[in-house]
Amino acid sequence: MQTTDLFAKRTDAMKASEIRELLKLLDQPDIISFAGGIPDPDYFPREAFTQAMQIALGQDMAATSLQYAASEGYAPLRAWIAGYMKERGVDCDLDNILITAGSQQALDYIGKLYLDKNDTALIEWPTYLGALGAFKAYEPIFDRLNAGENRMPNEIAQTAALAGGRVKFSYLSPDFANPTGKTMSQAERLSVLAQAEALDIAVIEDAAYQSLRYAGDDVPSILALEMEQKGDIDACRTIFCGSFSKTLAPGLRVGWVVAAKPVISQMVLLKQAGDLQTATINQIAVNHVARSVFDEHVTTLRAVYGARLQAMLRALKDYMPEGVTWTEPQGGMFVWVTLPKHLDGKLLLEQALAQKVAFVPGAAFYADGDTRNTMRLNFTMTDDQAIQTGIARLANVIQTALSS
Repeated sequence: MQTTDLFAKRTDAMKASEIRELLKLLDQPDIISFAGGIPDPDYFPREAFTQAMQIALGQDMAATSLQYAASEGYAPLRAWIAGYMKERGVDCDLDNILITAGSQQALDYIGKLYLDKNDTALIEWPTYLGALGAFKAYEPIFDRLNAGENRMPNEIAQTAALAGGRVKFSYLSPDFANPTGKTMSQAERLSVLAQAEALDIAVIEDAAYQSLRYAGDDVPSILALEMEQKGDIDACRTIFCGSFSKTLAPGLRVGWVVAAKPVISQMVLLKQAGDLQTATINQIAVNHVARSVFDEHVTTLRAVYGARLQAMLRALKDYMPEGVTWTEPQGGMFVWVTLPKHLDGKLLLEQALAQKVAFVPGAAFYADGDTRNTMRLNFTMTDDQAIQTGIARLANVIQTALSS
């Protein structure tokens, strides 16, 4: 007998992340990679972080930055987040905010907090692969969240009951979603809220890309819209998950959750049982950088990434064969490509790698894994010339597959 024979049954549902495996390709300089969903390190605010770390390790701060801290998070950083949220229509205080080790940890805590085996989570189709991985550990049933469609709440509840549980939450990324790049209209967001009210469930708003808008007008967050309706965050069912990973730096693993106080209090208990706290020195550094350069830095990212998005859209238009379609995002990091139905993104990846270009096959973003004629392309890590070369190579691979 081996100790692996003692693993809990829930581990059967745990699969390696295709994205994390593909990130290894970034170590190969001859590969043009559209696979990662990561920021360009050339634009990390290094000087600001160097100064922040020097301050954190200085005589006045070292006793704090190198010590244990409150599980809720570093109070000055939570105060900055409270101000950031207030500017966006969400009036909250420090007790409504929990600092997490990236928004990915928040998703794991939410799954642990809400999901019993066979409970239903309503998700977009496709949806963020990391959310699927976080939630699957708690053995839920996934059902489709189709905002704006006329699907009656009692039908959704009955389907969940037949599966052996109840609907617990809707999970969505309303701004420049991963993987599709799509943004929900205000009407669609209000529809999600109305459905949640009818089902009496939570709404998990993943706002990782919210700050990265390159065109169009801002749309209020779901939490802000609910605040307009109810006037008090502690009466709201929306749980807002934010992150500094896409705006400042992912390596420090600092994210946050804003929600009603009873939700935050329970998540703090999960934090205490998990890793006690997010690294103090990282929170202090992020607080300093956020206060000193956040707005200026995000403005720079919008200009750089926005230009790269346009370069990718032009290249797709110039090179892709007939029958291939794609989204045209107003922000974020991704373009979602739909291929003719008989093509398989995973098989195309093998052929694309031979041509020194990489992407993420789309099937992994579907809870059932059945839709195979899609791919996700990232544009933030690649300059204009490499985008043109890589899309031309990828188009040639697709044309060859179509001709065979």
